[in-house]
Amino acid sequence: MRTLAKRPVCTRCDEPMPLLARPNARFCSGACRQSAYRARRREAAVRVRTEQAERVPDELTERARWVRYSPRKVPLRVDGCFASVNDPSSWSDYAAASRSSAGQGVGFVLTASDGFVVVDLDHAVKAGRVLPWAQRILDALPPTYMERGRSGTGLHLWFRGNVAAGRRIRRGEEAIEVYADRRYIIVGDRVPGTPLSLAELPEGAVEQLL
Repeated sequence: MRTLAKRPVCTRCDEPMPLLARPNARFCSGACRQSAYRARRREAAVRVRTEQAERVPDELTERARWVRYSPRKVPLRVDGCFASVNDPSSWSDYAAASRSSAGQGVGFVLTASDGFVVVDLDHAVKAGRVLPWAQRILDALPPTYMERGRSGTGLHLWFRGNVAAGRRIRRGEEAIEVYADRRYIIVGDRVPGTPLSLAELPEGAVEQLL
């Protein structure tokens, strides 16, 4: 007695494939094909968010200070409209900001009440190497969460601390800026090997830098 070969099943719904389906077909219908595609997109988005979260300190991701940013570095809400560093209603939590496709990436809005300070070393990296003037500053400060600026030549050092006001200096090739309030910082490109936490900014450190 001849035994009929068992029909393959759809990889999405596990139902038998149509009799006239191609031998290498994976889905029984267009609906299953689209469903599988949407599932892959969701899984990819979750993976990206998870990988990014592993590169950003919890001290930042647990606060609803997040925005997106445009190609011209203008802060955006998660719906793509303009955001403001003075308007908390235009900010979102980290999950919503990282899910959004508006703009080019995520940024964190600094507020004095959070007690975070960012030391921005502009044009501090050349040909993949930290320039001597910037290295002296890195050596003088405690190890902390650090990321590259969008251009790839700047460095952002994140600390817990307080400064009376933002500061900026240009001295020869040195370009140093200090931010603590009403400023958003692009986040996401952590420098490998740096801590996934914020160090305390030593007292008087900003004055010594400037």
